[in-house]
Order: sequence, then C-alpha cells, then structure tokens
Amino acid sequence: MVSNISFIGLGKLGLDCAESFATKYQVVGYDIYPKLSDTVKFCDTVEEAINYSNWIFIAVPTPHDEEYSGSVPSSHLEPKDFSYDDVKSVLDQINVHANEPKNVVLISTVLPGTIRKQLQPLLSDKHILIYNPYLIAMGSVKWDMVNPEMVIIGTENDDSKKAYELINIYKPLMENNPRYEQGTWEEAEAIKIFYNTFISAKIGLVNMIQDFAEKIGHMNVDVVTDALAKSDMRIMGPKYMTAGMGDSGACHPRDNIALRWLAKEYHIGYDMFDTIMHAREKQARNLADYLIHLSAEYDLPIIIHGKAYKPNVSYTIGSYSLLIGHFIEKSNWTVSYADPLTGDNIDDAKAIILMAHNREITYGYALSDNPEEFKIDNFYFNILPGSHVVDPWRRMESNETYTVHHYGNTR
Repeated sequence: MVSNISFIGLGKLGLDCAESFATKYQVVGYDIYPKLSDTVKFCDTVEEAINYSNWIFIAVPTPHDEEYSGSVPSSHLEPKDFSYDDVKSVLDQINVHANEPKNVVLISTVLPGTIRKQLQPLLSDKHILIYNPYLIAMGSVKWDMVNPEMVIIGTENDDSKKAYELINIYKPLMENNPRYEQGTWEEAEAIKIFYNTFISAKIGLVNMIQDFAEKIGHMNVDVVTDALAKSDMRIMGPKYMTAGMGDSGACHPRDNIALRWLAKEYHIGYDMFDTIMHAREKQARNLADYLIHLSAEYDLPIIIHGKAYKPNVSYTIGSYSLLIGHFIEKSNWTVSYADPLTGDNIDDAKAIILMAHNREITYGYALSDNPEEFKIDNFYFNILPGSHVVDPWRRMESNETYTVHHYGNTR
C-alpha cells in the first residue's frame, strides 16, 4: 500500500496538486524556488525528494518561448515544439540519486511521440515511466484535481498492472467517480493534447457565430449556441458553448501552436491548428475594432476589465485581454487594464469598458456553493455615469450609470 508521495516541481500547478495528495498521503516536494505549505514538507535537496517515496510525480514546466504564449499574435510564427529541458534534467537527477527502482509519473504536457523518442531513453531501465497528464485549470486546480472528467494513464505498452497501481493511488482522492483512460504513452499524450485543441476549436466555432451575429444583424448568438449545445446526439454538450472571450491561458493556445509543429514534423499535409489560431486572432481583432468604434463614437477611453487570462488568478500568459489590447494599440488607440491581481488598479473611470472577466462562465461548474462570486457587476473599480460596458457574455443590463452593449446580439 502506498503511503508516501514525492513531488518535483511545485509551481502554479504542482503545489496545489501536491497539497491535494497530502489530504490522503504523506507528501514531500522539491522545487528550485522556496515554497510555503501547511501540508507538504519541503525537501532541501532533490535527492531527498527522490528517495522519500517509490512514487515520484514530476510537475515541472514544458514551456514555449514567450512570443508563442498567445497573448500576442503567433499564427505567423514558425511552428515550434515545447521545451523539455526541465523534464530531462529531473530524469537525469533520478538516475543519479535514486537508491532503488522508482515509479516516475510525468504530469507535464508533452506532444505525442515525445516520451518514447526523447524522455524514456534518458531514464534508467530500472525505473518505470508513466505519463499521467491532468485536465485542470488555474484558479480551480484543487477542485479539478479531485473532480476530473477522466484520469489519463499512459505506459510503454499499455501496462494494465502498473496503471492499476496508479488508479488505486487516485481513488481515495476522488470526490466524483471519474473514468480511467489507459493506453500507450502515445495514446495518453494524444488524449491530453487533442482534448485541449478540441476545446480551442469549440470556442473558436462559437465565437465565429458571434462574429456572424455582429455582421448580419437581427441575431442573438445565444439562441444559436443554446440550440447547438443541446444537440448531444451528434454534435456536442453544453460546456464551452457560450460565445465570449477567446480561448486563453498557459495551455490551450500554446498546445495548438505546438501541434502546428507536430503536423509539420510528421508531414500530415495540412494544418488545422493554424486555422484555429488564426481564427482566434481574427476574432480578437474584431472585438478590438468594436471597442475602437465605440470609443470614437462616444469620445471615451477604453478599459479592459480583467488583464489576467481569467478571473481569480494573476497569470497573464495566453491572456485574450492582452491579445485584444495588442490589436487596439496596433490601431494607434490607447487601452488600459483594470485587474487588482495583476497590479492594474483604477479608482474611478468613465470609459468604454470590456467586461473580459465573468466568474460564472469561468467557474460556475466548480464554485457553485458561492453564488456571490458570480455576480457580473463585481467591478474592479468605480464606474462613473455615462460609461458604456461591452459584455461579450451578454449577462448584464443597462442602468442609470452605464449603457450595456451585448456583443454578439444584434436583435
């Protein structure tokens, strides 16, 4: 029976995951930067963490270059793979320091084919390498960790015995009853990366309908997307079926960018991922143009309400707000941001305000026990009379202080 777990990599993902494990197990962790935790013991050396347990979870980053983050246009850039230097370094450390065979569980995102070609050859044959990527999001990591849609487990040749051991580690943690999807390394790698790109494509499609609603007129995008969201016999389910801000964050945009590289590397002959990223950028340009039009019409400055890529987090990597802001500035217009978590503070303003953040849309599935957090009018600053609010989620209503524009509803 497993009682001890080791974590290497305690960043914005790894620490929350380690603390989730610590609700049922004794957990230690190591990171090159000092961390604080009430439940995870921090090791002074990576050697100490490696030899604390036979199960080592690796949660170090596999980053792209900054220019590939999705916060600025990237579809014109040469396709590029992730960097696996940090993962490779950890595998080398395990070879050097492990005093007995280890089960090495990699949760960091990699492209299909990476483990067999690049990572497994670096690890001693006495150790077992398992790929176990998570479907979790910043801002709700701990909830997602114990309420996953599925748990993905990949082994060298679909080793059911080793997968079963890992499943038994997860079962005490789970608050729902997830399905466990097992396969080879390549199958697990593909499940993770294509799960993300399906979401990107889905968001791109509903935002495309939003663009048509703006151009054609007499059309509310929600009427269309609500009908499609209920069409679960052949098309889809309701999640990610509300048109609004584009796909964002540290995972989805960069995953599509990396898949462009994979399509080229394996000579697939076409690049759907480039189309997804190009559409994302064009949709941001359309929304930027809409804000500029209102700014010129009412002679008011533009403020984007929410700079981080989603509410309740401070991370701006892959921020759709920044992408919209980029296009505003490229048109020689000025834009400001309001977001206390990113240090962008505004006290009072009369402006054209894009309500980029909506907690209900982002977290409604996970934080339903706190409805006060979902109020769309929990503003980051005091909005002065005469302002115009652009609501891409179409949840707000006009009042005596501001006029609301429902982007995507031209009825």
